[in-house]
Amino acid sequence: MTVSRRGVLGLAGAIGSAGGVLGAAGQLSSARAAGAPEAGGAAEAGGAAEAGGAAEAGGAAGGGAAGSAGATAAAGRVRTGFERLAADGYAALAGQKVGVVTNPTGITADARHLVDVLHADERVDLVAVFGPEHGFRGTAQAGGSEGASRDPATGLAVYDTYGKSGQGLADVFTAAGIDTVVFDIQDVGARFYTYIWTLYDCMRAAALAGKTVVVLDRPNPVGGRRVAGPVLERPYASFVGREPIALAHGMTVAELARLFNGEFLADRPVGLRTVAMSGWRRGSFFGETGLPWVPPSPNVPTPDTALAYAGTCLFEGTNLSEGRGTTTPFEVVGAEGIDRRWAEAANALELPGVWFRETYFTPTFSKHVGKACGGVRLIVHDRAAFDPVRAGVGLLITARRAWSGFGWRADHWIDRLTGSDRVRTLVDAGADVDEVAGDWAAGLARFEAVREGYLLYP
Repeated sequence: MTVSRRGVLGLAGAIGSAGGVLGAAGQLSSARAAGAPEAGGAAEAGGAAEAGGAAEAGGAAGGGAAGSAGATAAAGRVRTGFERLAADGYAALAGQKVGVVTNPTGITADARHLVDVLHADERVDLVAVFGPEHGFRGTAQAGGSEGASRDPATGLAVYDTYGKSGQGLADVFTAAGIDTVVFDIQDVGARFYTYIWTLYDCMRAAALAGKTVVVLDRPNPVGGRRVAGPVLERPYASFVGREPIALAHGMTVAELARLFNGEFLADRPVGLRTVAMSGWRRGSFFGETGLPWVPPSPNVPTPDTALAYAGTCLFEGTNLSEGRGTTTPFEVVGAEGIDRRWAEAANALELPGVWFRETYFTPTFSKHVGKACGGVRLIVHDRAAFDPVRAGVGLLITARRAWSGFGWRADHWIDRLTGSDRVRTLVDAGADVDEVAGDWAAGLARFEAVREGYLLYP
């Protein structure tokens, strides 16, 4: 019997199993992951993976075990979880009434939307669609959704999940008449990007409603090697961070689903199946996948935006613009009255992988709308070396020193984004980047140890 990892995150009780994984041949694995939790927690649908089991093309379950290294070379690009599901004839959905949680990123390799594809296939009984923040069609800005509607292309009922959780969301699933919730949304790799918490809320609600969950995996666009930043402390939990994971978690949505079920939902785990990708490796950035990019939200237009997002989104907690209302959101930050001295101070930090260029912009909406702002633009010249969280902290520190107008949002939103009050209080106390990062190092190491047992890819 292995020792439960739940204690590492300061949680009580036993861990549930890591969850089923659809392998290369389309078979649902029933082996236990090496080093994964043993019996004692309730098993998810498909069971857990056994040590010594054959590696799957999408990655062997648990322990960071390697999948098929030759898949990318042979296929030329990554195959998403949806492609793997379709190649298996949708066997995992057979005989079930299906509802899909998705948005514009839920597409095939040839840019068709999976809702259109599933609706047209007689092997799938698709009865409902569920939209997250920004909506199913992605028309709403941050903090908004599209509400309930009927999809004009398919005639399917579209339900709004934004702002719903627990029994309220379980009631939506029950009213929709579904048996299985399918989740397929492109994430960007940051804890405060809300789609992963929509997944979490859907898993908890599905367990309450007696439904199963199938998670179709997609790449982490900023790679899966770097884990960075502070781990959330529970008193600071919100929809931008429900549970104690690192700010830059370095996981895919299927890996996160396994971790959620094993670490945070073990009191009532959901019947979970995860359909892994093939051909994706942890060191891959989105441009190496061969997949089309669809902006997962209105202000993440490119993979370069996603690369900077985990750091520059911290400026949502300040009175500076994080670049919303420009063509390069989260790649530029600034405010009225800032000049070249901020870029000079940021470059003097000599942070690896990034340069900071003096820049000027006029936002068309959001903070400082219609006003000429000075600030910095991030130019990432070495993606592998770049740490977006350290860069974001470095920019907070230097902005505070270089611009007398710097201020935190009055509601201390920065504490929700970082997961505690530590970053804010350390910056206010004059700490440097290494001191701030050192403060979260122990918690990050504990999270990395837990995370390792839920990884699917080499």
